[in-house]
Amino acid sequence: MNIAGDSGLDLKTKFQKQKMMRTVIYSLIPVVLYSVYLFGLRVLMLLAIVMVCGVISEYLIMRGINGAKAKVSEAVLVSCILFTLTLPPSVPFWVAAVGIIFGIVFGKGVFGGFGRNIFNPALVGRCFIYISFPAFMTVTWTKPFTGFPGGLIKFTNSIDAATSATPLINFNKTGEIAGYWKMTYGGVAGSLGETAAILLILTGIYLVIKKTASWKVIVSCLVGFSIVTAILYFTGVTAADPLFSILSGGVIFGAVFMATDPVTAPKTDTARIVYGLTIGILTAVIRTFALFAEGMMFAILVANMFVPLLERSLKELKARKKAPA
Repeated sequence: MNIAGDSGLDLKTKFQKQKMMRTVIYSLIPVVLYSVYLFGLRVLMLLAIVMVCGVISEYLIMRGINGAKAKVSEAVLVSCILFTLTLPPSVPFWVAAVGIIFGIVFGKGVFGGFGRNIFNPALVGRCFIYISFPAFMTVTWTKPFTGFPGGLIKFTNSIDAATSATPLINFNKTGEIAGYWKMTYGGVAGSLGETAAILLILTGIYLVIKKTASWKVIVSCLVGFSIVTAILYFTGVTAADPLFSILSGGVIFGAVFMATDPVTAPKTDTARIVYGLTIGILTAVIRTFALFAEGMMFAILVANMFVPLLERSLKELKARKKAPA
């Protein structure tokens, strides 16, 4: 069906179908809907703006690479959704637009498009606006709605009357530990998709069952983070216990959706375990000793950088073990 009339543009021929990416999109629908319940209908408008900017950016840069044969991958839709879910509820629309455009162009397009990028595009975009516009990304956090129907019939909370720090930021400032149950079901301030731990865990199980996400990456990431956090806690370096550390911030969201990206994550089991442990350990170290309250984003981007070297090194090590004496 030609849905663009006389222009001759058939959108069906402009999208590269990817079953695995569609599965990820399906898994993200409950997370998006719950974020709307927590933070209001503004989430949908933010997502729509990010989607439009992301798709247009990928099409234009792929048009420059492949000419008239340019196609937009369904993976860009996943990147747009994930990017949106990492943002604070009150982030300006223009900041989100700048972030996703940068992420798609410089995190994916410059490498040649889908399957050739070494960094997670959604995190590249978030990292760019996190560093460039820190006031919008780290200062203002909106309290979630409570009770039914929550934000399903409201555009947003009143920023003047309903601002709050995230559990992680509040802990770093005051040492106060937020309620574990609140962090489990999402009754705390935070980025759009990272607050409801139980929903993220269930989504991760779904992706593993569908063989879309590697459980080795998820588990090793959480294990590495938990071990280092436990050591720091029991030695008195930090007062944050391992359970609070996992439930607060974007550790579970990053482990389930970002670290398991099939393009930027390793392909072999051993490499996946080392990769996940590296992300978890780096996240705990950055959280504790760096100026940044949340270290997951930086940890994944650093680990992305070393994936080719990691896979090559493990392959050579395996070959040397098999070689005759």
